[in-house]
Amino acid sequence: MPKKGKSDYERPALVLKALAHPTRLLILNSLKKKETCVCELRDLVGDDMSTVSKHLLVLKNAGLVAARREGNWLNYRLTCPCVLDFADCIAKLGK
Repeated sequence: MPKKGKSDYERPALVLKALAHPTRLLILNSLKKKETCVCELRDLVGDDMSTVSKHLLVLKNAGLVAARREGNWLNYRLTCPCVLDFADCIAKLGK
C-alpha cells in the first residue's frame, strides 16, 4: 500500500472546512429532506441572500451540494448524504 502524503488529505480537509460552520450544517440538514430553492434557504437561515449564496458556494466547491436552475430559481440538493452521519457523530461529542 503506497504511503499517503499531505496532498492526499487536501480534499477531505476542504470538506471539513465546509462543514465547519453552523449555518452550513443547517443548510445541509435541510437539503437532506428535499431539494430546496435559495429563497427558502434564505428564509430558513435568516440571513440575506448574498450571505446564503456564499455559504452555498463553499458547500458547492466542496462537492457537498449541486444546483439546478428552474427558470429564475436555483434549486440545491445534497450530493453526499452520508456526510451528515459524520456531523451527527461529532455533535454527540459535546453531550
